[in-house]
Amino acid sequence: MVIWDKIFRENVYLCGMKRVLIGLTLSRLQEVVAEIGLPRYAAGQIARRLYVNRVDSIDEMTEISKAGRERLKAEFSVGRHAPIAEARSADGTAKYLFTGVGGRDIESVFIPDRERGTICVSSQAGCRMGCRFCVTGRQGFHGNLTAADIINQVLSIPESAGLTNLVFMGMGEPMDNLEEVLAAIEILTSPWGMGWSPKRITVSSIGKLDCLQRLIEQTRVHVAISVHSPFSDERADLMPVERAYPVAKVMEMMRSYDFAHQRRLSVEYIMWRGLNDDRRHADALARLLRGVDCRVNLIRFHAFDGFDAQPSTADVMERFRDRLNALGITATIRASRGEDIDAACGMLAGRRSTATDSSVE
Repeated sequence: MVIWDKIFRENVYLCGMKRVLIGLTLSRLQEVVAEIGLPRYAAGQIARRLYVNRVDSIDEMTEISKAGRERLKAEFSVGRHAPIAEARSADGTAKYLFTGVGGRDIESVFIPDRERGTICVSSQAGCRMGCRFCVTGRQGFHGNLTAADIINQVLSIPESAGLTNLVFMGMGEPMDNLEEVLAAIEILTSPWGMGWSPKRITVSSIGKLDCLQRLIEQTRVHVAISVHSPFSDERADLMPVERAYPVAKVMEMMRSYDFAHQRRLSVEYIMWRGLNDDRRHADALARLLRGVDCRVNLIRFHAFDGFDAQPSTADVMERFRDRLNALGITATIRASRGEDIDAACGMLAGRRSTATDSSVE
């Protein structure tokens, strides 16, 4: 266990008997080339091949001498691996299943929208936040993904070359695996990596304050906070994390940052019929967000067995949106995508796990 913990901590894990290159930052690649006797500048060459040219094998890294490639291959592999299953929606949304950790597979979702192509990536296998309405949370926590696991989701889906945006809104709580998420963001946004603007990336969180503060201060990515109720007792019933990180304190911290110019703050608000969708909730949400530069995304709930609630109707959601806008809070209704393939996080992995367990029995 000590060896494995060290490997994960350094963002390196074993693929067969070899260590993996994808998911390594430039500084870590510099350590790799020093270890095998290659010049320091070879780290930049490897990074370009991994993240720009997106090679599948070390043999394709032709800037490096043949002898150098052989030394690299003796210890490392690129580490890319394809999805093990997929499901496609009539609206073009595609869900991919990847081998995860701790016996639990993980999911990514590709969402096309005109000229945009967004990937929703996972940061953990399962989740330990325990939100009642979340399929992933009901599966329990199985382990943190490495930066390699995260970047592999970006590089290994068929639509990879056409991606324009990325959201950390898949399985897991990104702030509960912050070091690996930060490493992945560094790879995505650095000139030596994929070179994306931070404005193409959004990280969603339930509001783990200390880690959230680090994310905001160390990156320029957009941030999304899951709220779902403006009342502390109701939110605690839905999201136990409210007891440790009250949403009022989260919004108090958000007021101290400038989200009006260089980045965007979104508030995620799933709407349930008769639970959090009336005028009282709209007014309380507006009070909670007063003075915070943000926009509210109202989200239609994807119903599933195990959580006894139904989605709000379209007209109720529209009235809620209009009430927020009238109170000075910018609110929109997010288009629902992929319902015919159970696009809510965790459903495909859950079905595969159940099928696998049944076959074993």
